[in-house]
Amino acid sequence: MRTKSVGKKKINVITLGCSKNVYDSEVLMGQLKANGKEVVHEQSGDIVVINTCGFIDNAKEESIDTILDYVQRKEDGLVEKVFVTGCLSERYKPDLLEQIPDVDQYFGTRELPLLLKALGADYKHELVGERLTTTPRHYAYLKIAEGCDRPCSFCAIPLMRGGNVSRPIEDLVKEATNLAKNGTKELILIAQDLTYYGLDLYKKRELASLLKELVKVEGIEWIRLHYAFPAGFPEDVLDVIREEPKVCNYLDIPLQHISTNILKSMRRGTTKEKTNALLDAFREKAPNMTIRTTLICGYPGETEEDFQEMKAWVQEQKFDRLGCFTYSHEENTHAYNLVDDVPEEVKQQRVEEIMEIQSQISYDLNQEKIGQTFKVLIDRKEGDNFVGRTEHDSPDVDNEILISAIDTYLPVGEFVNVEIIEAYEFDLIGKVID
Repeated sequence: MRTKSVGKKKINVITLGCSKNVYDSEVLMGQLKANGKEVVHEQSGDIVVINTCGFIDNAKEESIDTILDYVQRKEDGLVEKVFVTGCLSERYKPDLLEQIPDVDQYFGTRELPLLLKALGADYKHELVGERLTTTPRHYAYLKIAEGCDRPCSFCAIPLMRGGNVSRPIEDLVKEATNLAKNGTKELILIAQDLTYYGLDLYKKRELASLLKELVKVEGIEWIRLHYAFPAGFPEDVLDVIREEPKVCNYLDIPLQHISTNILKSMRRGTTKEKTNALLDAFREKAPNMTIRTTLICGYPGETEEDFQEMKAWVQEQKFDRLGCFTYSHEENTHAYNLVDDVPEEVKQQRVEEIMEIQSQISYDLNQEKIGQTFKVLIDRKEGDNFVGRTEHDSPDVDNEILISAIDTYLPVGEFVNVEIIEAYEFDLIGKVID
């Protein structure tokens, strides 16, 4: 067994789950650094903090496996202490205490001051927007609100994150300014529901007003919108997307389904007709906008007819970007009272059918890009290629543009003009245009 170190303890923060967890880990790390602690992200350390995800079965399994792995490392003397925070810990703390008691302490999503205290640090209220980013320097997530007030039947987020709490515009502008000073050029705005932003603070939806302030921040060149909600969508946001060059022609809006019967059971507050009318408004008011959506297959009561309706709709709408997932039966959600009656293999088959359609749509849309020139942000060098994105592509989930690095040098984090010369289902090949 390794002897315990007597010097300064290094704290290793491990992040699982979504971009909102990434942001939370960065805030934690910023607080620890301000307290004079040595902190790293997903490296080696004497003390481990695991920021967990508890959203669906696969994410929960990954979180539990990671906790068990580090508990074993603690038993073997490779780490001294293990702390667990995040959504899984918020949702299942009593069960975790009983089943994995060797974790030193568990903390929920709203217990950052208590976690810091356990780590020998004080919560510093003055650190508005200051954090240690873990993404590449040139882009960063900006969480504009915490929690969610939506009643979606399948979603456990309100159980883990609580109700919607918007952050003041001035705090977000200050944070964006600090990020820009450190080299950030792209802000990715995140929340459980961007379009709800401001209702609690300002008594009206203020996403458009926030965007108009953020575009004034010097050094920020792209602002990207993630996770909008279809019901009550504030259409003044479309005007900002169309008129403000810094706001990317891009919107991530998870629609989940199109069958009105399923949407009603999901408690989404919309119908097929309203959804299609909203998509029409997007394309009319912001015709250059890329739309990304996500869908769920195998929701309780989803008939073959419901599924075929969704398949036909996907073919008809030709979304630029689309992800599809199997339904996960989550306890304590409204849908948990329903019978999870679609067999797992049927759920998976339906996902595969949707993604096969989307693959062809993506290929066809990409073929149309051949010969066009785009402003591209270079993310990294990988093998013999530099890899970049257009304003129509978000990191990790969307298309990438590959540019040969054999005869060309491109600085990571810089913008270049690229002509598309080849196109595939999800990747494009380009050459730099001087």
